[in-house]
Amino acid sequence: MDQSLTNIPKRQAADEEVARQIVQRLWNFCNLLRDDGVSYSDYLEQLTYLLFLKMAHEATLPPRRRPSPVPPDCDWPSLLARKGDALEAHYVKVLTTLSKQKGMLGLIFRKAQNRIRNPALLQQLIVELIDKQQWSAMSADVKGDAYEGLLERNARDIKSGAGQYFTPRALIQAVVEVVAPRLGETVADPAAGTGGFLLAAYRHLSAQKPDKEQARHLKHHALHATDNVESVARLCAMNFLLHGIEPARLDAAPQDLPVRLGDSLAHPDANHYDVVLTNPPFGRKSTMRLSSTPAVSDESEGAKDDESDDLTVQREDFWVSTRNKQLAFVQHVKTMPKVNGRAAMVLPDNVLFETGAGEKIRRKLLAECDVHTVLRLPTGIFYAQGVKANVVFFDRKPGAATPWTKRLWVYDLRTNKDFTLRTRPLRREDLDEFVRCYNPANRHDRTATWSEATPAGRWRSFAYDELVVRDKCNLDITWIPDADLASSEKVPDPDVLLDHMTEDLRAALEQLEAVQADLARRRAG
Repeated sequence: MDQSLTNIPKRQAADEEVARQIVQRLWNFCNLLRDDGVSYSDYLEQLTYLLFLKMAHEATLPPRRRPSPVPPDCDWPSLLARKGDALEAHYVKVLTTLSKQKGMLGLIFRKAQNRIRNPALLQQLIVELIDKQQWSAMSADVKGDAYEGLLERNARDIKSGAGQYFTPRALIQAVVEVVAPRLGETVADPAAGTGGFLLAAYRHLSAQKPDKEQARHLKHHALHATDNVESVARLCAMNFLLHGIEPARLDAAPQDLPVRLGDSLAHPDANHYDVVLTNPPFGRKSTMRLSSTPAVSDESEGAKDDESDDLTVQREDFWVSTRNKQLAFVQHVKTMPKVNGRAAMVLPDNVLFETGAGEKIRRKLLAECDVHTVLRLPTGIFYAQGVKANVVFFDRKPGAATPWTKRLWVYDLRTNKDFTLRTRPLRREDLDEFVRCYNPANRHDRTATWSEATPAGRWRSFAYDELVVRDKCNLDITWIPDADLASSEKVPDPDVLLDHMTEDLRAALEQLEAVQADLARRRAG
């Protein structure tokens, strides 16, 4: 066997240990700053600014000698040359100046502010932690893993609220593996968070040994992230840079950056992509109403009275109007892939069974796309408590006279499974059977593990005709006997039993509100 191949696991282990040590050092300093009133999120933001400046300076040194995108009076040496109050004042000036720049620089430093008010601690962070490390000498994997480690630490901090932007890495890896992006393809995430799905796609593509032109495309043009939260888009952009993903020019126009700041739901994407991977926010309500064309508008879903000052956005490519962000994202993601492009999106249970607009969207999606797979996720794997979610996989298709979905395959990873974030986290090997059943090499050749003889089998398919006759086209499908429900000794949580009833009542209330709003408008008119 080639000796270089046998050394790969050793190198990977060494890289992981280096990344772990860096995370630990940086996080230990964060605990010191906490005593000075700096939150985890604020610390991570300041690290992002300083890491960018240090790496931009390193790139100007031999052997790379690249011109710096940072103005000379705002560069890393200008910080090292100052101490005490002069350092803090200059750092504030640097952040203010860079926040006005264009391109990737402007995105990372957008509305940047200094959160470290103690000059001594600021100097210690700059001189003792960041300057002593030669970041450019590290591989992209080490830098990227270290930064992602910090992001995950931040996600664990319940008070920061960062967990809502963090999808379990084991799940991301499995989803990317089965969707299987190929070199030369484009991959997008309209709710990218800190970039987890896209970075996993980048690793998957990098492992395919790209040639020079393919590597250039992968670095500059393959990945497309969008998020509407400034601080999150900043973290995503830095995460990309640390992994070696950047625009061809750092001063590129906003539409040419790999990370864009904006609300994906506000308008159709200007491009179409080969692959779309996303975990949209779990919150139900949006501050804007997404309105479809009048002919198909569903005013029963989420309408309010005529005194509401919520922004109404016209999306003629939507099937129904909605203020439910998850239902809006389903419609938006459907529009994003190229014809025959692939999509996978994490969605909460209510999207699979909600009445009104939810039912209309499910029927449309089954008819106009090939909705071929649903992965029912276990509880206890997200930082947001109590989330029940699924991954829905579909291919976009051209117009046709008959429905594109022929058979939906469902893998139940939830029933009789027990996961927690701390004591029993989801691991990649927990998804091995799903990946085998999915059969990414040829998803049209699948074998069920369920049968009447094996009722606990987790992999089962349902024909299109079976799906559309289900009550309200409910796709929240389960068949495995629940051990908790079967046991007379354990009473199930009432929240579990009333889950669907609550969603139906909420939908009914929204319909009544819509009728009330319509009557109010007619009286006013």
